[in-house]
Amino acid sequence: MRRACATRFLAQEIVPYFEQQIDLTTGRITGFEVLARWDHPTRGSIAPDIFIPIAEEIGVIGELSLSIMRQAFAAARDWDAGLSLSVNVSPLQLRDAWLAQKIIKTLVETGFPASRLEIEITESALFDNLPLAQSIVGSLKNQGIRLALDDFGTGYSSLAHLRALPFDRIKIDKSFVTSILDNPESMAIVNTIVRLGDSLNLPTTAEGIEDAAVEERLRGIGCAKGQGYFYGRPLGAAQVRRLLAEKRLLAQRPDRDSPPPRGIAPRLAS
Repeated sequence: MRRACATRFLAQEIVPYFEQQIDLTTGRITGFEVLARWDHPTRGSIAPDIFIPIAEEIGVIGELSLSIMRQAFAAARDWDAGLSLSVNVSPLQLRDAWLAQKIIKTLVETGFPASRLEIEITESALFDNLPLAQSIVGSLKNQGIRLALDDFGTGYSSLAHLRALPFDRIKIDKSFVTSILDNPESMAIVNTIVRLGDSLNLPTTAEGIEDAAVEERLRGIGCAKGQGYFYGRPLGAAQVRRLLAEKRLLAQRPDRDSPPPRGIAPRLAS
C-alpha cells in the first residue's frame, strides 16, 4: 500500500527544479543542477531533505530519480546546445547494477544528448561497493556522459576516489565555500582543492555561493564555475524557459530526429 501511494505521488507531484551554474570568468550560464521538489497541493513546495529519506526507506528512490531525470531531460531538450544538466544519484542507486542502462534508456526516450549530461556522485556513495560503482561509471562514460565528484573534501579518502574513477569535475562542498571569507581553514581547503583540480586537469565548481565577495574570492583563486542563491533560487521548468528566452538561450527548434517531449505526467521506470 505504501509503495502504491508513493508511485502515485511520484507520478504527479515530484518535479524537477533547476539551479543555475555560472562560469565565474564570463558570468554566463553554463547549465543547471537538477533538484527534486515536491509540489504538494496543500503544503506547497517541500524540500528534498524531507521526502528523499522516505523514498529511500520505502524503496522508491530509483523510480523517483528516473522520473525527475525524464522530466528534466524533456524540458531541456531544446535549450541551447551549450547548456548542460547535472544530476545527483543517491548511494542506494549505485547498488543497482542496471543503473547505467536505465539512465541511458531515459536519455534515448527523451532525445536528450548524453554529452550534455553530468552525473554527480558523492564520496559517501562510493564506500559500499567501489567495483560496482566503477562498472556503472564505465558504462556511462562510454556513452559520453560526464562524471563529477560531489561534496569533495567531506569524505574519507577523496584522493583515492579521484584515482579510482574517471571524474571530469570536482564540486567543492558548500560548507567550505560559505565560510571562506571569515575562516582561514575553509579558505585554505578551497584553495587546495582548486589547485589540486588544476594539477589533475579537473575543473572545479563551488556550491553555495551567496554573495559577490565570495564569488570574487573564488574567481581570484581560479575556480571555474559556481552555483548558489547569489544567482537566484532554483527555478521550475517554465521559469527556466522564460529566463533562457530572455537570454536567447533556447534552440530555434528541437533536433529533427529527436522524439517530441512526453506528457506532463512522467512514466516511471519499470
